[in-house]
Amino acid sequence: MSEIHWMAATGLMTALFWLVYVLNRFAVVGIPATLGNPSADAPPLSDWAQRAVAAHNNAIENFVIFAALALGVVALELSSALTVSMAMLYFFARLAHFVVYVMGIPVARTLAFAAGWAAQIVLALVILGVL
Repeated sequence: MSEIHWMAATGLMTALFWLVYVLNRFAVVGIPATLGNPSADAPPLSDWAQRAVAAHNNAIENFVIFAALALGVVALELSSALTVSMAMLYFFARLAHFVVYVMGIPVARTLAFAAGWAAQIVLALVILGVL
């Protein structure tokens, strides 16, 4: 497996995160209202679903950085066991981040975020020739 494999898997996973909170919207406002235009007076999502929205947004923001670094490693032909491992770590860290964020576990959320951030830093250091 390569950095591109893990980047694609992370992209697909991030693209699917919305499904979690849309199910809650179905329950809160109903399917017809969910499929219609958003309404300012609609009841709010459940707390866990609001956290899922925030986790999804965070995943999207961080995917941009990860994808640029993974593509940089591949384009510069710097792929190694370390960089593939960091790409894999990023995938699982983001999955863990989403799950614990939705569950409302703050310390675990921070640790999962930090693991993904550390993977990005290692990829950047490889590109910069420090590692």
